[in-house]
Amino acid sequence: MRTIQQVAPLIRDGQLTPMDLLHECWNAIDEHESRIRAWAFLDRESAQQQAVQLTEELRRGQYRGPLHGIPVGIKDIIDVFDWPTAAGSTEWQSAYARQDADCVRSLRQAGAVLLGKTVTTAYASFDPSPTRNPHDLTRTPGGSSSGSAAAVATGMCYAALASQTGGSITRPASYCGVWSLKPSWGAVSTNGVLPLAPSMDHIGVMARDVHDLAMVYQVIYQPMEMGYPALPDLLLAMEEGPAVTRLGRLRGFFDQHTDPEMQAAMDAFCDELRGDDWQIIDIGLPGSFAEVSARHRTIMAVEAAAYHQTRFERKPQDYPPRISELLREGIATSAPEYRHAQLHQGLLREAMATLFDDVGVLLTPATTGPAPDAATTGDPAYNSPWSYLGLPTVSFPIATSRDGLPLCAQLIGAADAEAEVLAVAARLVAE
Repeated sequence: MRTIQQVAPLIRDGQLTPMDLLHECWNAIDEHESRIRAWAFLDRESAQQQAVQLTEELRRGQYRGPLHGIPVGIKDIIDVFDWPTAAGSTEWQSAYARQDADCVRSLRQAGAVLLGKTVTTAYASFDPSPTRNPHDLTRTPGGSSSGSAAAVATGMCYAALASQTGGSITRPASYCGVWSLKPSWGAVSTNGVLPLAPSMDHIGVMARDVHDLAMVYQVIYQPMEMGYPALPDLLLAMEEGPAVTRLGRLRGFFDQHTDPEMQAAMDAFCDELRGDDWQIIDIGLPGSFAEVSARHRTIMAVEAAAYHQTRFERKPQDYPPRISELLREGIATSAPEYRHAQLHQGLLREAMATLFDDVGVLLTPATTGPAPDAATTGDPAYNSPWSYLGLPTVSFPIATSRDGLPLCAQLIGAADAEAEVLAVAARLVAE
């Protein structure tokens, strides 16, 4: 499958049109969707209108940039004007958005063609969705951004927006074998996005390679607060290469929970990197890291309950078992317990920041192993720490399991270090 990086110059120079790419994606949808079920909503008429308009703009010499005419999918917790935002709910399917979310508005202005809404688990939480893993229909595609990952993996779109509060960008991307970027918390506006836990909700990207991640992120970068650094030219930063060639491989927790196949893949990957003159330094974790899972759960439960409690009590039938359990936990959690979790979060951020003093980027498996069966969305243990701490991650395939399933690694950067993480990822796969 081609990438945005490959087709964007062809669009710009008139060798391809937005209509060509749209028909390519429609063909993939027609071929795969009945088995994969990646889409909650498709709007072919609107997509065609967008592609026709963008094709006419090119004929008039108007080129909006590298996303001009590129078909993308939008996770179905993100508002798109005049499309439903069902959020995996059976009763919200007629809830039509009255304006675009900020990130969607940015994509539209950049010339992306919006194809439709990709499937999410219910309210972006833990209950499995109907989407299936393209590599093995009996395996989970992950959650909650299951549709985005499966759609990109099967060529139904060139990129897709996704969200993560626990592991909902990195894990499905990894199970489906595509690239992902979860930015630093707050780097992409969540205005117009259904919240799960606002202090940990992230908007990110899935795509077919690292350059495609950078091109989409460059467009949707819109910090939620003042004081964020200006974003550099990401493609230029990747071309210039990373400032460091030392990676910190996190051990301990990230060894104890790893499937043997994933462990072997990570060991082999690190050996390859050493052969390419990378320094791989084993790094231990602060003792308080052991509390991340429980503290993350506390914050997510309380903040999810704050948003959903009234509706949950009125319409419990619209909440599947695992999100229901989370909401009940949040309702029962005391204010001091929530505050203790927040204090731990802040202290651990400070402790983790020191790990980047000697290495530019950290390295771990992206998941504990290959995709498990479809009864679950998989274990978010290797992803939720970075949602909890708000640090940027990039995940990418490094091997295949004996069953033909993708195995992926992830890079973790310091806060607001997306350019460095992307540059490291680009160099890793180029060697």
